[in-house]
Amino acid sequence: MHVDDLLTALAEPTRLRALQIIWDGDEHCVCELMDRLGVTQSRMSRHIQRLKQAGLLTDRRDAQWVRYRRRADLPTAWVAVIEAVLRALPPLPQSACQKRAA
Repeated sequence: MHVDDLLTALAEPTRLRALQIIWDGDEHCVCELMDRLGVTQSRMSRHIQRLKQAGLLTDRRDAQWVRYRRRADLPTAWVAVIEAVLRALPPLPQSACQKRAA
């Protein structure tokens, strides 16, 4: 993990908003992220992949769904940067997605 990867991940608005949703510590599926951000599945999947490549997310398969959450072992300095950026964002609407983790 390099700081360049972190900054690149945070520089794109859709990735930043997806991270804002995922940062709550819960698991989230792509359908929820699509719903809340108003983006297509292919676009959301590309952004999630980039966040994973940056080392910010982990995933877990749940039947046909993949659930994403923030990595628990991120460097403290990275967490501080991310949280500072996220505090500056306005809140997002809640999801209507019914495919929540059990």
